[in-house]
Amino acid sequence: MALTMLDPKTALIVVDLQKGVVGLPLVHPIDAVIARACALADAFRARGLPVALVNVVGGAPGRTEQPRPTGPRPEGWSDLIPELNRQPDDIVVTKRTWGAFASTDLEAQLKARGVTQVAIAGVATATGVESTARQAYEQGFNVTLAIDAMTDRRPEAHDYSISNIFPRLGETGTSQDIIDLLPKRSA
Repeated sequence: MALTMLDPKTALIVVDLQKGVVGLPLVHPIDAVIARACALADAFRARGLPVALVNVVGGAPGRTEQPRPTGPRPEGWSDLIPELNRQPDDIVVTKRTWGAFASTDLEAQLKARGVTQVAIAGVATATGVESTARQAYEQGFNVTLAIDAMTDRRPEAHDYSISNIFPRLGETGTSQDIIDLLPKRSA
């Protein structure tokens, strides 16, 4: 569904824009994704709306068929990129799974601020972003996805999430669509 409205208390969630992730080979130029995510963060902050910055430090335990990185990550790998301009009022969440709500206090922090809707941007579309969107939807938040402020390592995964999964979880639009709706949030 196309983006129609934002709730009065909408929060932005920026997923995994951190030093170790933005250096990976990605489908879309990361500089454009970062610029759009930062524009969203600035616009939300300017209106006194919550911004949640999420980083990942590891993975969930368990066996998988695909090999996973083992051993310590390089120094600074999980540091949020400086372009995000982290502010003292930002919510910062460190996750160890794909989604930002599992095993974190993100839901409690958002609900304590009266948030009923989340806009999501970041990396990777089919893992961190999609898992966060699924979990937000399951927790009862209205979900909006900034489809031009996200990317993935695999084009087919990115495209599938945007075309088939996201419309079932919420509304999609560009970062500018979201910014344009911020002053028109419903009462």
